[in-house]
Amino acid sequence: MNAPRPALRPLDDALAALLEQALPLAGTETVPTFEADGRVLAEDLVSALQVPPQDNSSMDGYAVRRAEIADEGVPLPVSQRIPAGAAPQPLQPGTVARIFTGAPVPAGADAIVMQEDTQALDDGRVRLLKVPEAGQWIRRSGEDITRGSTVLARGERLGPAAQGLAASIGREHLQVARRPRVALLSTGDELVMPGQVAPEAMKPGAIYNSNRFFLRSLLLRLGCEVRDLGIVPDQREATVAALRAAARDNDLILTSGGVSVGEEDHIKPAVQQLGSLDLWQIAMKPGKPFAYGKVGEAHFIGLPGNPVSSFVTFLLLVRPFLLKLQGATQLAPVAVQLPAHFDWPRPDKRREFLRARRDAQGRLELFPNQSSGVLTSTVWADGLIDVPAGQTIARGDPVRFLPLAELLA
Repeated sequence: MNAPRPALRPLDDALAALLEQALPLAGTETVPTFEADGRVLAEDLVSALQVPPQDNSSMDGYAVRRAEIADEGVPLPVSQRIPAGAAPQPLQPGTVARIFTGAPVPAGADAIVMQEDTQALDDGRVRLLKVPEAGQWIRRSGEDITRGSTVLARGERLGPAAQGLAASIGREHLQVARRPRVALLSTGDELVMPGQVAPEAMKPGAIYNSNRFFLRSLLLRLGCEVRDLGIVPDQREATVAALRAAARDNDLILTSGGVSVGEEDHIKPAVQQLGSLDLWQIAMKPGKPFAYGKVGEAHFIGLPGNPVSSFVTFLLLVRPFLLKLQGATQLAPVAVQLPAHFDWPRPDKRREFLRARRDAQGRLELFPNQSSGVLTSTVWADGLIDVPAGQTIARGDPVRFLPLAELLA
């Protein structure tokens, strides 16, 4: 009698169980702010200054006392010229100051009249063609950042704007989480590397190892140090040796393929020989088979071999796992609601992630072939539609859309 099939595990339950194992890595490092893109902050950044440090002009024009300008057309003498970086004198009563964008506003001035609203006269005076409002075109000290405020919190994943923000408070170096060290290996005698065999010389059943390429790039995008261990032959001894070597100085071992229970799938017994392993059947499509375990002190994650399944399960499970290892606080992508421009009348018992993209009107078009082996769909698409189990979709229905721009960042 055949053993009963294990119950399918909801994706959210699987993710929660996986994240329970992802304790933030010990150790931090200090890097130049220039080199911090994609890294996770290991400290709160508290500003020691105001930004801007003093009131400054947001326009080229003239600094004025608002109370002295009752009517349009008033000509006033220019008492000083203030470029950015200058230290101005207090504004003399009855005068204006020529001022440029970013320059500090002189004491006594309370508005800026932009250059386009003035007329320079031959005698050196300036005619103001509009009566300004108090505070007009002045950027106040601390308008962006106040002294003592936390501008970036520990656990923030840094991007270009955050790097600029750190630099704006004078931070040349930043304390960030250590990069996860990930050993990447593939299993399967059918796998061939591009360049190893010409397409016309490929043996029947052989395939090029596409998973290795996109998994390595995804790991690098997440700030990992990747040790590519290549393709492991479908042999028990070779698999054990590769896993033992990978566990020595890596935080995670990531494999693609070999997590089923076939006679040629040696990952399960090899991991169990060296540590522990749970094989999960996740209620998601694509990507049902998934494995988590430990080899020594290293985490082990086994992804399915089909390329789209491997791609999607990485984005939805491995990505948040690696972010949590780095102490990141934002793990989930931001989803949006968009209208479907298609019908999906065949519900599945599993939660589905359909490859789709937005048209010019913001509606979602569906890639015609949703097979887990069609990697073309992941290039054509700009996101995944998250379809609950058992749900159909009619044209015009709002659906939950996960942009790949969020998942690949």
